[in-house]
Amino acid sequence: MSDLIKIILSHPEIIANPPVLVDIRAYGQIHPKLAKIAKHSVCIAFDADEREFKFVEKEQSNCRKLYIYNCIVSDKDSESANFYLTNSPYCSSTLEPDLESLKSFSFAPLFNIDKIIKTRTISLQNALNNLNIRKIDWFKSDSQGIDLRLFKNLNENLRDKVILTEFEPGIIDSYKGEDKLYSILDFMQHENFWISDIKIKGVPRIESDLFNAAFPAEKVKKLIKESIKPAPAWAEVTFINSFKEDNNFTAREYLLGWLFCCLEDQHSFAYSLAIKGYKKFQIDLFKQLENYSLSMMWKTIVKLRFLPGAIRNIKHRFRRL
Repeated sequence: MSDLIKIILSHPEIIANPPVLVDIRAYGQIHPKLAKIAKHSVCIAFDADEREFKFVEKEQSNCRKLYIYNCIVSDKDSESANFYLTNSPYCSSTLEPDLESLKSFSFAPLFNIDKIIKTRTISLQNALNNLNIRKIDWFKSDSQGIDLRLFKNLNENLRDKVILTEFEPGIIDSYKGEDKLYSILDFMQHENFWISDIKIKGVPRIESDLFNAAFPAEKVKKLIKESIKPAPAWAEVTFINSFKEDNNFTAREYLLGWLFCCLEDQHSFAYSLAIKGYKKFQIDLFKQLENYSLSMMWKTIVKLRFLPGAIRNIKHRFRRL
């Protein structure tokens, strides 16, 4: 796989137009999934803090080019917007935490408001315009409640050409007026994307004071949190562009689409893209990619990935007897 990554990223179309990766709430580092391609990519990260409102271009980084915006990114520009600083910096948001709804969950104290600051915000589209960015290939947002409105803030032509997008929406009411999982699913079903992966995350459904009283020792508390069944609270959901026939994608997008699918372990769709890519562009590299995807699908048999499903089918048939 590493050899094919190098071949793809050294293809003339990719060198001329390197992958563009957007990571909202990067927390000081580029998304681990992108480690294999970051050094060949233009990376735009958003890390909100109280420093000067500008972007910084870092020449020496793990990316071909890295821009870090030290500001609050939103779906609109504002000279004075509320930003809620919470006990956990990972829960701070432009949206007010819904403390009343959260009180039934063990992680509620993380959302307690430490202070509210007034700050300028920049819309995502304007931030990209300032950088003269005209495309996004991989879009990742963990914006604490506004993932969908950030994605919708992109102009339609740019949004339609995104190859892969990741959101981390809430399921419960963690913030007032937040973009929830069902809203993202409803919107994306009308766009040219399909769900590649969804992971449901959660925490124990118990008031924090009761939980702390029952398990006062910190080490025990951590073990219990990892052991008892959680209540779903948020999700990590990934969408991949459907690459419909009328999308006008170039060979560059097909190559990156294949690569992103492999990084997501979606080898069946990667196989389809390789075949379509060869038919459209007659580039021999797509034949190599096709063979690799086919081999990876065969390897799933060797790894016995079919076994859990086969066992479930056998149990189901016995129950019907």
